[in-house]
Amino acid sequence: MAEASTATATPARGQKRSSGRPDNLGLLLNNKLATAGLAIFLLIVLTALAAPWLPLPNPDVTAPADRLLRPLSEGHLLGTDALGRDILSRLIWGSRVSLAVGISATLIAAFFGSLIGLVAGYAGGRVDTLLMRGIDMVMAFPYILLALAIVAVLGPGLLNALYAIAVVNIPFFARNIRGIALGLSRREFVDAARLSGKSHTQILFIEVLPNVLPVIIITMSTTVGWMILETAGLSFLGLGAQPPQADLGSMLGDGRKILFTAPHVSIIPGLMIFVLVMSINLLGDGVRDVLDPRLKSGALTRPVARTAVMREDKPGDVTPSPGAVLDVRGLKTEFHFGKEIFRAVGGVDMRLGQGECLGIVGESGSGKSVAAMSIMGLVPTPPGRIIGGVALLEGEDLFSVSDERVRQLRGSAVSHVFQDPLSTLHPLFTVGDQLIEAIQAHQPLSKSQASERAAELLKLVRIPNPGERLKAYPHELSGGMRQRVCIAMALAADAKIIIADEPTTALDVTVQAQVLALLDTLRREKNTGILFITHDFGVVSTICDRVAVMYAGQFVETGTTEEILNTPAHPYTAKLIDCVPVLGQTERRLDAIEGRPPVVNNLPVGCRFAARCPRAQDDCRAAPIPLFEFGEGRAVRCIHPLIAEAGHD
Repeated sequence: MAEASTATATPARGQKRSSGRPDNLGLLLNNKLATAGLAIFLLIVLTALAAPWLPLPNPDVTAPADRLLRPLSEGHLLGTDALGRDILSRLIWGSRVSLAVGISATLIAAFFGSLIGLVAGYAGGRVDTLLMRGIDMVMAFPYILLALAIVAVLGPGLLNALYAIAVVNIPFFARNIRGIALGLSRREFVDAARLSGKSHTQILFIEVLPNVLPVIIITMSTTVGWMILETAGLSFLGLGAQPPQADLGSMLGDGRKILFTAPHVSIIPGLMIFVLVMSINLLGDGVRDVLDPRLKSGALTRPVARTAVMREDKPGDVTPSPGAVLDVRGLKTEFHFGKEIFRAVGGVDMRLGQGECLGIVGESGSGKSVAAMSIMGLVPTPPGRIIGGVALLEGEDLFSVSDERVRQLRGSAVSHVFQDPLSTLHPLFTVGDQLIEAIQAHQPLSKSQASERAAELLKLVRIPNPGERLKAYPHELSGGMRQRVCIAMALAADAKIIIADEPTTALDVTVQAQVLALLDTLRREKNTGILFITHDFGVVSTICDRVAVMYAGQFVETGTTEEILNTPAHPYTAKLIDCVPVLGQTERRLDAIEGRPPVVNNLPVGCRFAARCPRAQDDCRAAPIPLFEFGEGRAVRCIHPLIAEAGHD
């Protein structure tokens, strides 16, 4: 078996390690459009704030002798308006006013709208009905007409325009926040806060508000630009800033009468509004991506349909092992977060024959799922990428074929059964619809033929009354039934290999035994190879022919199930087995493994288990440990193994 790549050396003492992930500013700056928006917005804001100290003429002083000067005129860089006022000075002071009004209106609308939404969503019942019907009444009027009506009642003026704009945008915040708060108020952590004796006010502002705050910030960042546009619209109609005060909207309105004779008077403030609002929108999109934890990949781009393959050394013609349906050699998968590299899988070899079950065992975070998902390119990119190795499916290298070919093989040749069936199955479609879709994706069958095939699959996985179950939604089935449906979907196209990623972890013991027995029966009847991922040696002993023990991205021991269970060679394997309770042995002590696995962005030079191993010596930490073979199909990554047959020089 291939030796894993050399681990990165640990930093020298006193050397400061960089953080694992980039901070929010680093993520924002990775987004080029958001960075451009931030730079433009900061330039405008700083220029507006510095207006009192800039060498600019008074923006309100008229000079009829200098009226309608063109841009680049002497003493007037952007020209003058119909009253001879300097356009550059009025533009900077007007931007100052528009920014102040837009940001102030956003803060007012966000405060009152979010407060209404929080209270309505958390309280529910009559309070929710009363508050939301009031919001509905406000939303029943076109927002611009409502703003005009408010200004008409209060009178023209910049402050009144601010109030009008804030009021008409309160429903926007209230509706968004109410929906989120309503879902959070039914969550278990809120029930726990009530049981701890916290008051409603404390729960609302300590438990619920922090979870809603990112949404409020995102909404504000994307609303400021719209507020500035609304302010400009009211001022354009003469209801906002009053002469001689200027804002961008009033400047645009002043120039509309002379648009054909002096177009620069209206074009310049119009361009300023466009640039300002566009920069705010770009920045708002960047802030949204940064605050969304699902997009924190270090690149702020959405995952592609297939894991990126960036092998430094492209393999030549590789001959698969005799009798192997799946032959994986030297698989290396990494995750890149900013400048940090997480080596999740560091050189893994595995072989799976027809009708064989290979179990991959290890603690959570050891790289089992990443290795399995890498085979069919299911690791999301960014941040994941395959940097080495080959995966041969009946001699075809899955890392070299086209994306279309991988799509054809997914579900037809290789199927997955994931840990949580409720997350795997779509909640809005019936079980039958999802099974039929899986069947028709790889077989040219009509809807009725696919429906008959779906019923046969449900019967095959021992689901009673399959015809009626096809009409059920996932939430109407028990956990065991849902997992059986997922297994049926995996069998929809008679796959050669099924990758079962801890399919029994969330099930009770009885249902777990039924699912394991079902998988074992199906692989014998269908002659399907199963790659079974688990952290429980009790499950391994039930279904697996061979076992590969994984630790920190590497296989540390491989062999038949009987050999591994009866005579473990690696200390880690022995400790995992010691953690499994045995019926009838009440006096048997269950030992926990001390310490924690190493983080894969800071792996030790030598044996990765040495820090937790009671047999570790200096030579274990000196250099990378290869896999040593002893006997057919048996190997161990240890220079001080537990059995003599594994000894070596």
